[in-house]
Amino acid sequence: MPDRRRHRYRKPILTQVSFNKPYLTGRELEYIRQAHEFMHLSGDGPFTKRCQAWLERAIGCRKALLTHSCTGALEMAALLSGIGPGDEIIMPSFTFVSTANAFVLRGGVPVFVDVREDTLNLDESKVEAAITPRTRAIVVVHYAGIACAMDRLCAIAKRHGLLLIEDAAQALGASYRGRPLGSFGEMAAISFHETKNLISGEGGALLLNRDQLIERAEIIREKGTNRSQFFRGDVDKYTWVDVGSSFLPSDILAAFLWAQLEAADSITTARQALWRRYHQAFADSERAGRARRPIVPSEAAPNAHTYFLILRDSAARSRFIQRLRQDDIYAVFHYVPLHSSPAGRKYGRASASMSVTDAVSERLVRLPLWIGLESLQEHVIERCRSALQD
Repeated sequence: MPDRRRHRYRKPILTQVSFNKPYLTGRELEYIRQAHEFMHLSGDGPFTKRCQAWLERAIGCRKALLTHSCTGALEMAALLSGIGPGDEIIMPSFTFVSTANAFVLRGGVPVFVDVREDTLNLDESKVEAAITPRTRAIVVVHYAGIACAMDRLCAIAKRHGLLLIEDAAQALGASYRGRPLGSFGEMAAISFHETKNLISGEGGALLLNRDQLIERAEIIREKGTNRSQFFRGDVDKYTWVDVGSSFLPSDILAAFLWAQLEAADSITTARQALWRRYHQAFADSERAGRARRPIVPSEAAPNAHTYFLILRDSAARSRFIQRLRQDDIYAVFHYVPLHSSPAGRKYGRASASMSVTDAVSERLVRLPLWIGLESLQEHVIERCRSALQD
């Protein structure tokens, strides 16, 4: 007879918990099929126009232009800002490389300012000390969908005659004092990368809040031509009139995105429920000094893009990530600060001490957060609590 004793105490098999899992509403393929039926698969087709109109209504911006990525939207913003060699742009170092790269490509110099300890956003109290005669713009990043202090930052930009640009890659659906993020600066860039709340695989949008920027933005997005004016009947032929590149996404991607935008409210509600469950679950860990939870100012309404914990030190974070990995739960760290990266040292400079940025980058860990996690979240929480005991 076969010996079954060795099977008696097997550990239960649980599903691997990835950091991210793209959510589908169920209508994406239907809309892609419709895009094919419309016989317009290149940029600026019917679905692109629907998505742009939705963004204009939701954000309240003057014009929304879909792009192939948030990186592309930031590069368009850099072109529109007129940044040239030696011009300085104030920004946080705790951000993705595209925030700086877009301006470095134009010869600009990123001037890195430290972040706040609470929100991990650009520290508005340190911005004015970083302004020089060469400063042309302030770029804010709404980390984890939690708003920067936009009233003070808008006032600083206005007082010094600087452009204010929002890197709102993570912030679609979030607000500050009841006003949508992406509507404060002259321009804003958002992302539809598969790790974001609303997705198209890759994709983004440039939001314009000043009428004077719209015509040139359309030209830059269309390879430097006045093609958009031609199709509206404003000119009798289109030609090369300015610098530009091909920033348009395919209407296939826009069709996919449209299914997501239609379900934006329900997606946000589901993610916020997951975020709140994490936040409640780790209150005891915070009181015990094992981890710090996100801090959300009363004037900010986040979109539940990311849930993170800040551990005691880098060694504690490494142990935490490794312990979860042993249970097939994939938590991840985030940015390597730009000011200390090889390209950051070559092309930019830190305005002063970056002590908060340096400390946070070594201690922050992001937990899985995606629709469908509901049935596994208690398991993730239990294993996180256990890992925090180490």
